[in-house]
Amino acid sequence: MVSLQDDLRYVTDILMELLTDLINKPGKKRPKLLLRRTESVAEKLLTNWLAYTLHAFLEDTVGEPLFNLFSTINILLEKEPVDAITSDAKNSLSEDKLLRQKMDFKSISLNVEYIHEAGEERFEGIPVLSCDTVTQTKEKIIKFIYKDKPYSSWPPFEELELGFPSASGAVLILKDEDSTNMVEGEWKKINTLEHYKVPDKANLRLAATGTIHNDTLNESSAAISNNVSLPSVNFSTSTPMLHHVDINEPKLWHMVKTSDYPQEQKEEIRHSKMMAEVFLTRLLKTKETLQLFVNKLFDSIFGLYEGGRKIPPSVKYLFDFLDKQAVELDISEDEVRHTWKNNSLPLRFWINIIKNPNFVFDIKKSNTVDSCLSVIAQLFMDSCSPDEHRLGKDSPSNKLLYAKEIPEYKKKVKRYYDDIVDHQLNEEDFFQALDGISKKHGKCFNSYNAARELMVYAEDHKVKIMETCERNNHSHLYDRLQEIINKMPDD
Repeated sequence: MVSLQDDLRYVTDILMELLTDLINKPGKKRPKLLLRRTESVAEKLLTNWLAYTLHAFLEDTVGEPLFNLFSTINILLEKEPVDAITSDAKNSLSEDKLLRQKMDFKSISLNVEYIHEAGEERFEGIPVLSCDTVTQTKEKIIKFIYKDKPYSSWPPFEELELGFPSASGAVLILKDEDSTNMVEGEWKKINTLEHYKVPDKANLRLAATGTIHNDTLNESSAAISNNVSLPSVNFSTSTPMLHHVDINEPKLWHMVKTSDYPQEQKEEIRHSKMMAEVFLTRLLKTKETLQLFVNKLFDSIFGLYEGGRKIPPSVKYLFDFLDKQAVELDISEDEVRHTWKNNSLPLRFWINIIKNPNFVFDIKKSNTVDSCLSVIAQLFMDSCSPDEHRLGKDSPSNKLLYAKEIPEYKKKVKRYYDDIVDHQLNEEDFFQALDGISKKHGKCFNSYNAARELMVYAEDHKVKIMETCERNNHSHLYDRLQEIINKMPDD
């Protein structure tokens, strides 16, 4: 794809030839499975072809609602506790990542003096939670400071120290793990702002690791200077230092203690099933908060806007091709055609975009955000499926969550596919659009390096290629290939 990025017409011809061959593959008795996998060159090429041809549509139409959904999920999650170890959250959309324990916490704001290479800056009113770990706090501070900057420009959290200055000028360095962690048996609790007794509107200092050590005291003396009452530690039985002498390292926990014992896991699962209805209301609350943003994202993917519908030319061209192939194979079932289209566009392209906005934007996607996006991506796929939406007592929570919405989304998908069939496309206009993409993005990647990699592959498999060419009466093509390989420069 990269080697021919400046000639998308030719790439499209190759793709349609390969797809035709794949569809007409002898012995293919289950047509609904077509394009479900990504094993053949045709399937992989189709994915990349969609990425090239839908880039402008993604940028102009889908990008903004996708980013708004991602940002809203982040804001919603950070308002309530998120476990730093398990990624479980109070405001989760996924039952698997729902924080079930009752947590006592306060919403507090911090004033932060940020010391960096370019100087010092002060930021006020940064919202955090008393139950946040030190790393979570640093991340929220950095996110607040760099909210208008791409994630790649953020300083790494592990290279920053968070200091808690006292009235005397001494600074207590806050850490997830230090000599003050509470240790109970095999468990060690990660330090939080509440652990360090950080009050609302506290003044903290953020700087590169090691840059504020000159006026820093150890944990105990700094705590006294700050009038902070750190947890008492029984040095005879449970200090982290003595515990580390043992072969078994303590297990870290933040809000939820995970278990490694199979029997306990079974009991937790059983308990989870029993309490599913109780926690479903929490999931519903999160779902309702996000619903407007989900609707806008789905409508943008379907090209809906006030007064009409925008259909990308490549989608029309691809769907027409699939319909034509179905006619030639005498496949009259609408369900098969619908499935082919699902497997080529939603499954192969849009699901990846919904689940991985970091493919599109320079952002950080946490495990908790990923779990929410996975539920939304599954909702999109369920909405595209031609199968009837049936619910039962064993239906997963995400199906129950969107029991009302899925039938409505299915109608939208059906209308979308019907509108594509009715939409008129001048093929020459489409190919001119491909030329425009080639001209605009034809130099984005190193096509010479890509061509060289292809020639290396051809050289490694030249015997098999030669035999195939001879068997199909194309020996002259192998001779031409050998000429090209011979002319390839060494560097």
